[in-house]
Amino acid sequence: MDINNTRPNENPNNRINNAKTVLICLMHILVGSYFGYATHYYIREYNSHNCEVSLNEDPLYCSMQFCSGYGFLVLFIGFIYLGLIYYKIFKPRLGRRLHRDYLIPLDRWWLVFSRKRSVSAILIGILCIAVAAFLYIETKQQPEKLASLVAPGFFILCGYVFSSDRAAIKWRLVITGIACQFLLGIICIRWSVGRSIFECIGNRTANFLSFADEGSRFVYGDDLIGQGVFAFAILSVIFFFSFLISILYYMGVMQWVVMKLGWVLSQILGTTVCESVTAAANIVLSMTESAVLIRPYVKLLTASEIHSIMVSGFATVSGSVLAAYLSFGASPAHLITSSVMAAPASLAISKLYLPETKESKTAADNIRLEKSQDSSLLDAAANGANNAVPIVLGIIANLVAFVAFIAFLNAVVNWFGSLVGLDFIDFEWLFSKLFIPLAWGMGVPWKDCEEVAKVVAAKTIVNEFVAYERLGGLINNNVIGARSASIATFAICGFANPSSMGMMIGILGTMAPKSRGLITSVAFRAFVVGSIVCFVSASFAGILMQEEEERRVYERILSMNQLKNITIGVIKT
Repeated sequence: MDINNTRPNENPNNRINNAKTVLICLMHILVGSYFGYATHYYIREYNSHNCEVSLNEDPLYCSMQFCSGYGFLVLFIGFIYLGLIYYKIFKPRLGRRLHRDYLIPLDRWWLVFSRKRSVSAILIGILCIAVAAFLYIETKQQPEKLASLVAPGFFILCGYVFSSDRAAIKWRLVITGIACQFLLGIICIRWSVGRSIFECIGNRTANFLSFADEGSRFVYGDDLIGQGVFAFAILSVIFFFSFLISILYYMGVMQWVVMKLGWVLSQILGTTVCESVTAAANIVLSMTESAVLIRPYVKLLTASEIHSIMVSGFATVSGSVLAAYLSFGASPAHLITSSVMAAPASLAISKLYLPETKESKTAADNIRLEKSQDSSLLDAAANGANNAVPIVLGIIANLVAFVAFIAFLNAVVNWFGSLVGLDFIDFEWLFSKLFIPLAWGMGVPWKDCEEVAKVVAAKTIVNEFVAYERLGGLINNNVIGARSASIATFAICGFANPSSMGMMIGILGTMAPKSRGLITSVAFRAFVVGSIVCFVSASFAGILMQEEEERRVYERILSMNQLKNITIGVIKT
């Protein structure tokens, strides 16, 4: 008797698949049951609060809050199931055929059609007319906002004058990238719906990062955290964020998100995949973490590609340091908006200053992001927390060293000034004077230009931590207006500082030792261009932001800081 033929249908793979199917069905039933009861509970609470007749509406139940409560649950479940429907039903049954038979031919046709000189000229003309019409409508009542166009115009002119190869500049790429930066500004700053979305994202990000306080208080105690000691209360969030990113990287989520965003940038601008992927990654990750994503390809990159990668790193900040900036009084929505706007602009402006003159050796069909080297989810979590140790220590070391060195330079310059009766002069005072015209060109009111110039100078010669700390002091003491504070928040939202330049050279040089000379040769130019990207974002923000809205944002931040100070005072007593 053949034992193997007694139960031919009992295949182990079939049993596993059946078990997975049952488990998935149970999960959907649980989610549906929970959502149904949450809906019932929300309707019951809505009726019990008499929202239809009450004059004093309860915001929790009497209006749909899509950033919290039931409204956020609707969005969350809706996005999940839309994604499941797209990837499990639409894409395999219809999407692939549509992509193969229609979208790919259409994309090829558009690529050839739009690259024609006459068509490009017409499209650029339409774009310029649309921007001019928008600027006229936007600044008709406040013509002083047009001063914010001075800085972008100056930097574009400088880009042409100091370009490494003017004949190689692809103006379509440059104009498209800067136009995308301006359009993202309109969506995130000027459009009320977009502004609400990014305010929600910023507030939720701030709330999420604040959970790191629980771990910090357990390790360091309430006294150090309550007093706001920077190394313990603020930098500890980097451990938490690195922990999370490592888990997402192990699960493949980060690679998927970065590749999709990189593909979008590559299709819109026409940049190479490595450049686009790194620019997209820098919206969330640090410049060193994003460079690791393309580790195998660094040795193949051209000078222009390396320059673009460094610029995108210098022009953005990572999510791991947002908590530090928020603790100083920066707006979370402005920080996230600045990094999003910088993604296309960093590629466009970098190609203006150092255009591509060689054939790229990396293509979309041969790029594969590195997979996680961790053996399990727990291993990824532990390694993520451990990997944050050198980052935190590096920030502390650089802050101590650079702040001390600037104090030394201040003392030297002040000594020379005191010998001729100019006791108020120091190194930062002299350096900040160079940035006063820049502050005005970004749209800062003249009365605040000197203070904003000092903040930008501190960011340039020390780092953004010191700059945000000083900006927070100006905000808390009402030294500058809300508009000036918002423009300054955008202007210093980047890693362009001397220590970051050294870190970038070190990480890329380690990945590609034979290209180290090439990397160092473009590093300073990338440092300058990365700063320029931040200044252009700040200029566009100066055009688009509304004074009343910015005042409301910073009044809320001030009230939160006052509450925090009261809490710290209670802890101290």
